[in-house]
Amino acid sequence: MQGPEAVEIEVVRLPHARDLALPDYATAAAAGADLLAAVSGEIELGPLDRLIVPTGIAIALPPGFEAQVRPRSGLAARNGVTVANAPGTIDADYRGEVGVILVNLGKEIFTITRGMRIAQLVVARHARATWREVTELGETARGAGGFGSTGTAGDVGRRG
Repeated sequence: MQGPEAVEIEVVRLPHARDLALPDYATAAAAGADLLAAVSGEIELGPLDRLIVPTGIAIALPPGFEAQVRPRSGLAARNGVTVANAPGTIDADYRGEVGVILVNLGKEIFTITRGMRIAQLVVARHARATWREVTELGETARGAGGFGSTGTAGDVGRRG
């Protein structure tokens, strides 16, 4: 099996992250590269608190690409810590430091330490839409059915 096509991303390691690794993939088939916390010491994130955590890197994405900042499932499952605006989008024309908006949805204080893997970054192609106003849309089987209109997980096998 062949992996996805690689795209080269220019990255600047900022002065406060000189000793930290660049984003990297934990496994050969991982979609997201780990982002590290470029904090100077320990930071406590209390229950329901949110904080922009610096990563110490700035990137230059090619046109037609975005980078999505996504939660790490282990932090979410074990500690209730996730990315508040998941996925956060980094546009191709942004050149500032990548920051991760973490929120603690857990019941305990969560401690962020220097070099901790706090999120993952997925680089993806995207299309730019042009909008054409019409008076009506084509019909589909779903139609205007909104949230939950196709059933719930408990409905699997009971449709018909």
